[in-house]
Amino acid sequence: MYRLIDHKQNILRPKGDQSFHTVWALSGKAGKRVATVFEDLNTVILKLVTLLMNIAPYGVFFLMAKLFTTIELNLIVSLAKYFGVVVLALLLHAFVNYTLLLKILTGLNPLTFLAKMKHTCLFAFSTSSSSATMPITLETATKKLGANNSVASFTIPLGATINMDGTAIMQGVATVFIAQVFSVDLTISDYLMVILTATLASVGTAGVPGVGLIMLAMVLNQVGLPVEGIAIIIGVDRLLDMTRTAVNVTGDCMVTCVVAKSEGELDESIFNDPNAAKDLEDYHKSID
Repeated sequence: MYRLIDHKQNILRPKGDQSFHTVWALSGKAGKRVATVFEDLNTVILKLVTLLMNIAPYGVFFLMAKLFTTIELNLIVSLAKYFGVVVLALLLHAFVNYTLLLKILTGLNPLTFLAKMKHTCLFAFSTSSSSATMPITLETATKKLGANNSVASFTIPLGATINMDGTAIMQGVATVFIAQVFSVDLTISDYLMVILTATLASVGTAGVPGVGLIMLAMVLNQVGLPVEGIAIIIGVDRLLDMTRTAVNVTGDCMVTCVVAKSEGELDESIFNDPNAAKDLEDYHKSID
């Protein structure tokens, strides 16, 4: 009975929303006043978020101060090792996994692909945002790699939203590192949970700077690790964020080439032309 009632409520809820929007639109001045209230509420919330962002560095400082009073000084060395492991994993993923997939699935030259991705990766590295880099990524895919716009205009925005391989790598390594810092032994099931949760969290991560750390909290909770451990790695995450964004963008273009090749929508003469879109490359150099 309860399930039936709940099912009916789920059916009626969208209809109620539609009715509310219809009445709102037909209410004239009253509806406009209600819209103004929501706009003012949005302004207040944005002000609150801005305030929290302004005081967040102080909170992070005190959080890290508390941690450093309970953790040995060799944490700095461990943090450097963590940084090196993440960077190494990201580079291996970009230069080994991506290039092998490109060669096996398309037969294209991986070195040519990497050479044409250079300036796009530099822009992604500087912005730390797949979304901000998306216009340049789209131009690179179509004008330098030869993918048809009908394919690239679908795969590039989709990749900027859900293709966060670099974030998944960081979250997996960070979880193991934080577990070691707090002397927590992870079981095989914990590692499997980390792999699953990090993958799902990376798919749900927005393509903006710093969001990967927020989603890391969900991964830590799943294996019973303290969220405060994020404060340990937050100091070096900016550089890691820049690196993994470049990796994510490279993955977006690699998948675009694979899909375009499979659909017969890849112009290999453009892909193999070292002077393709020379004006675009000059523009990238000017903004780098």
